[in-house]
Amino acid sequence: MKRTLWTLAALAAISISSCQAPNAIKLDETGIIPIPSSISSQSGAFELSSGSSVQLIGTGDDLTRVGNYLAEKLRPATGYAIPVSSEDGDMKLELTSGDPSEKYTIEVNADAVKISSTSAAGLYYGMQTLIKALPVEIENTSKVAGEWTIGNGKIVDEPEFGYRGAMLDVARHFISVVDVKHFIDQMGTLKFNYLHLHLSDDQGWRIEIKSWPKLTEIGGKTEVGGGEGGFFTQADYTEIVNYAADRFITVVPEIDMPGHTNAALASYAELNPGVNLPDGDFATMTEGKIDFDILDKSPEPAELYTGIEVGFSTFATNKEITYTFVEDVIKELVALTPGPYIHIGGDESHVTEKDDYIYFVERVQGIVTKHGKKSMGWDEIATAKLAPGSVAQFWAKEENAIMAKEQGNQILMSPAKRAYLDMQYDSTSRLGLHWAAYIELDDSYNWDPATYADGINKSDILGVEAPLWTETITNRADIEYMAFPRLAALAEVAWSSSERRNWEDFQKRIAQQGKRWDINGIGFYRSPKVNW
Repeated sequence: MKRTLWTLAALAAISISSCQAPNAIKLDETGIIPIPSSISSQSGAFELSSGSSVQLIGTGDDLTRVGNYLAEKLRPATGYAIPVSSEDGDMKLELTSGDPSEKYTIEVNADAVKISSTSAAGLYYGMQTLIKALPVEIENTSKVAGEWTIGNGKIVDEPEFGYRGAMLDVARHFISVVDVKHFIDQMGTLKFNYLHLHLSDDQGWRIEIKSWPKLTEIGGKTEVGGGEGGFFTQADYTEIVNYAADRFITVVPEIDMPGHTNAALASYAELNPGVNLPDGDFATMTEGKIDFDILDKSPEPAELYTGIEVGFSTFATNKEITYTFVEDVIKELVALTPGPYIHIGGDESHVTEKDDYIYFVERVQGIVTKHGKKSMGWDEIATAKLAPGSVAQFWAKEENAIMAKEQGNQILMSPAKRAYLDMQYDSTSRLGLHWAAYIELDDSYNWDPATYADGINKSDILGVEAPLWTETITNRADIEYMAFPRLAALAEVAWSSSERRNWEDFQKRIAQQGKRWDINGIGFYRSPKVNW
C-alpha cells in the first residue's frame, strides 16, 4: 500500500514537473536588453505550441500591426501557424484605456502570456521584451527543434527618457535605403524611438529638394574618398519615414548649416559668401571698401570635397538668397516629415563670424517655427537665443549645454566621449577615429546622463542619442562592426534607470544578445570585456 501511494505521488510529481517545463530559463535570467524596470519570476513556465495564437484585445491598425509582428517573428523558428485575431488566444495583446504611455506590463503563467499597455508603442516594446525572454533560437528564420518556453512571472517596464535616439550619417558616405531599413530593424529590437538622419555635409547632399535640383545633381554625386555618392529621392525618404514609423521610430532630418555646407556651395554659387550690393551684384573688397572695378557678378561655386577635415565652409549669412534657400529646403522637408523636429546642425562653423552665426541660427529657428516644427541643433546653437522648444544636442561643450538650460531649453545627451559610435574601440580597431576617445563597451555603458555634466540634471534632459558618423564607414558590415554591441549599451543607458543598471550583469546579458546577433548574421565587435 505504501509503495502504491509512493508511486502515485511520484507520477503526480513528474506530471506537475512536466507541466512546469523545468528546462525554461527563469524570467529574470533571460538576458533582456534594455533591462526592465522590474522583473519577478515564479515557478513554472508558459510553452508556445502548435495551437498557440495571438489575441488582440482592443482596436486599431497599430494594434493589428504589433500582433502581426509578433506572429511573424515566432513563425519561422517554431514552424507554427500562430494566427492573429480578436478571438481567444494564449498570447494576448491588450490595449488598455488611459493616457497613451510607453509603459507596458507582461504577465506569464502556464496558460497564457499577456502584454498590456495604453499605447501600441508600449505593446511593441513589450513584444520585443517577450521575444528576448524566449530561447535565443527563436531568432532563426527557418524551423528548428526546441522547447519554446517562457518562465512564469511578471515584468513592469517603462523608459527613463522619452527620446531614445540613434543618428546615422548618410552624408560622408551614402547609405542605401535597404541598409537604413536594416539599421532601423536593429533599433526597434532595442526600443529606440528616434532616428536622426544627417542628410548634408561638406562631402555630400543626400535628400532631393525639388526647388533646388542641383543639390543632388552636383552635391550628391560624391562622398569621402571620391566614391560616386548618391541621394534619397523624396519617395525614398518617405519610404524610410514610413518604415520607421511602423516600428514606432520617428525620423529627425538634419540639414547641417551654416558650416558643413560645401556640397551645397558647390551646387549653387550664389550661396557662397560675398558682399551683397543693393542691386544684387557681388564685389570684392579693397581695404574695407567695395572695388566696383572688379565686380564679380557670378561668384564661383565651391569645389566638390572628398576629405574629412571640418570647419572650412559657411553659407553667406548676409544674403537674402541664403534664407530663401533655407526656407525652401525646410518647407519641403517639413512636408515629408511628420515628426516634431528639424535638425539645423550648427556645429563647427569655424569660419562664420560669431555675430553672423548668431543671426543665422536665430533666423533659421524662426523659419522652422513658422513651418510648425521645433529646431534641434548641436550644442553650439545655445550661443544664440534659442526659440521655445528648441533642443541643444550636447556633444562637445558643457558650457553650451548649460547655456541651453539657462534659457529654459532641453538638452539631448550625445557626449562624444561616451556616445559616439564612430570612435575606435581601441588602437587596434579596423575602423573609426579617436579624436574624442577610445570607447570600449564598458565606456558606452558606465555613465549616467543625469550626472555626466555638472549643472545638468535629469529634468533638463530630453533624452539620449548615439551618433554614428561615417568618415570611415562605407557599408552595412562597417555599420554593424561599429554600432554593435555599443548601441545595445546605449539603449540601456537611455531606457533603464541608473539603479537598475549594473555592468557585471550587463556583461552576462550582452553575451546572450550576441548569440541572437550571430543567428541574425550581425557582424558585431566581440569586445574582450565580455565572455561571448
